[in-house]
Amino acid sequence: MGTRIYSFGDGMADGGRGLKDLIGGKGSGLAEMARLGLPVPPGFTLTTEVCNEFNRAGGKLPPDLNDELRPALRLIEARAGARLGDPDAPLLLSVRSGARVSMPGMMDTVLNLGLDENVVRSLARSPGSARFAWDAYRRFCAMFGEVVLGVPGNDFEELLQRRRQLNRAKSDAELGAADLEALAGEFKQAIHARTGREVPSDPYEQLARAIEAVFRSWNNPRAVAYRKLNGIPETWGTAVTVQAMVFGNLDEDSGTGVVFSRDPATGEDVVYGEYLPNAQGEDVVAGVRTPLPIEQMRTRFPDADRDLRLICKKLEHHFRDMQDIEFTVQRRKLFILQCRSGKRTGFAAVRIAVEMAEEGLISQHEALARVEPDALGHLLRPVFDPAAEAEAHHSGRLLGRGLPAGPGAATGKLVLDPRRAEQMRARGEKVILARRETSPEDIRGMSAAEGLLTSWGGMTSHAALVSRQMGKVAVVGCGALRIDDAAATATFNQAGQSRTLREGDWISLDGFKGEVLEGRIETRPSEVTEVLVTKTRKLESSTTTRNFVKLLAWADSVRHLGVLANADLPEQAELAVALGAEGIGLCRTEHMFFGPGKIEPVREMILATHAGERRRALERLLPLQRDDFAALFRAMGGRPCTIRTLDPPLNEFLPRDDQGIAELASKVGLSGEELRKRVAALSESNPMMGMRGCRLGITYPEITGMQVRALFEAACAVEAEGVRVQPSIMIPLVGARRELADQVAVVRATARRCSPRRATRSRSRSAP
Repeated sequence: MGTRIYSFGDGMADGGRGLKDLIGGKGSGLAEMARLGLPVPPGFTLTTEVCNEFNRAGGKLPPDLNDELRPALRLIEARAGARLGDPDAPLLLSVRSGARVSMPGMMDTVLNLGLDENVVRSLARSPGSARFAWDAYRRFCAMFGEVVLGVPGNDFEELLQRRRQLNRAKSDAELGAADLEALAGEFKQAIHARTGREVPSDPYEQLARAIEAVFRSWNNPRAVAYRKLNGIPETWGTAVTVQAMVFGNLDEDSGTGVVFSRDPATGEDVVYGEYLPNAQGEDVVAGVRTPLPIEQMRTRFPDADRDLRLICKKLEHHFRDMQDIEFTVQRRKLFILQCRSGKRTGFAAVRIAVEMAEEGLISQHEALARVEPDALGHLLRPVFDPAAEAEAHHSGRLLGRGLPAGPGAATGKLVLDPRRAEQMRARGEKVILARRETSPEDIRGMSAAEGLLTSWGGMTSHAALVSRQMGKVAVVGCGALRIDDAAATATFNQAGQSRTLREGDWISLDGFKGEVLEGRIETRPSEVTEVLVTKTRKLESSTTTRNFVKLLAWADSVRHLGVLANADLPEQAELAVALGAEGIGLCRTEHMFFGPGKIEPVREMILATHAGERRRALERLLPLQRDDFAALFRAMGGRPCTIRTLDPPLNEFLPRDDQGIAELASKVGLSGEELRKRVAALSESNPMMGMRGCRLGITYPEITGMQVRALFEAACAVEAEGVRVQPSIMIPLVGARRELADQVAVVRATARRCSPRRATRSRSRSAP
């Protein structure tokens, strides 16, 4: 067995960034910062291999681990000048997770470990320290109770809220020492009432149980969901870092915060972040208090602010990437608690990569690797149409303002519960998830939503960090918003006026301005789309598009593969060509049927009782499909296009809900019950083995015939305009040679009727 524990502090470290897979992102970052001589509190990191041992042993630490823990603890004590459990010079510890890739808020943390009643009372006797001592203890009891003993966090939050109300306090910082002492007692009573257990007073038992709990959190539901969303293997495990505590909640000369070495929303080269005076780091990221802009720290802590800005640049140049840095100021002295590559929007990712390459900090190849493929999609997201947004303001539909945490524009139905957001998204509805603040448990609902809105929290809160990573529109810290979960309402108090919305009402988020607007707002194309596709803006007018074009040019200079697009509609084809696509690799013709005036004849075709009715419906569809194909070919300008004939089963074009069935029944002259029976008859338990793909065309060859006729008539018309057309026809889900032969015969017979010249040039192939 190799080394399980890597220590750091006093300018020295056992590990470094070369061991990131073993000691995690947090551990490797702390080791590197210690080596650089930065003010890092001493500590040690247990490796990801210990996590895997722990999991293999069914949730038990290796029995001989204590032989390595004790010497590592003694080294922290020597470096910190304090001892674990010593009332006269107590060492308090943090126990934090740290996987090899950042998983913000997905795993657990325990702070202020090492406190018991004796240590707290000893600390409280020091002049001016009573409030700090009891504040630290009530925080420890709450964290240990929730993370280690499994008490719901709401139990502690309700007690804290009650105590604030009794004292008419707006925040925790306004509670005095006596209230915090009483609160600690209430927390301990709540723990015993829930679990029948006590918070242990032995600091070594506290430490062992906290380490176990943090390792267990690698497999909690929110961490598992996050890993699945981001493709993180379960076998990686998490490291655990144990570190001496420093205290931003010690007094008014202390504070804590999070900064980025560049703006994570736009990529601008400015130090960007927030801080809270007289607070611990969890207060910032949890969003329970709205923090102050980092610019204001210069007035309160000028020396710490100067040092922090120098460290931001030093770390950015050392790691050659934008850094996310957690810090604490303890009695005006700066300490750095963590650094990592910062999460960023697609806008910021492109700008940072291009500008760092132009600064010589990274190469063009590295710049390309820094931008996730999905991040480029962020730059193509729509924004609100200015006229529509101005009209919303003029008509008094501004509900409130918050912090613009995720750029873009989003419109959807208001939802207050993450599970309902998932359910509504599954029904094809667009939703905006509104919460007091998000937590890692909300990750699935956040993924389902078009945008996120919170009443609490700042630009470094959980909602802000995760929304930027997901490319979601987000407005956080909207002070006008009050959510009533029981009534399923959201009330906005803005400019002396109060408006209450219910779940299902439409709202819109402007993630650039941080505005929340009532109702649906029309959107328009992004800057990149306006410049490259619609040509309504010049390249010189858009920094975003210039960086986007540069990055794609660098990619073109090194790529070896051709690039074909998935495009089903003419406007998608235009965008694909503007972004450099060399053709269409797949046009899914079923997606053409959902436009205005198209779904009705499709449904008539499906509900037809004999071939004559079906052909009449297809005759109505023919010119619509032909026009779409012609526009697609014109947009591609001679580039190859692979067109797939109808693939999904027919029941997917029919409504399933009661309202949709009632509306369609009235249009087609059927009763609701008759239509339900028809829908049920078309449903299949496994369409892949039933009426899907080529089997649909074999059963109803007139459907394939209509699509092929529309395609070739469009191709002939466009070529007559002088535009070359290169269509290929894909027959989907072929499982036998006879299936392909049947559909090829239909394609060729139809092609001959359209144009003998085209018949010799048509091609067909089976879908894999």
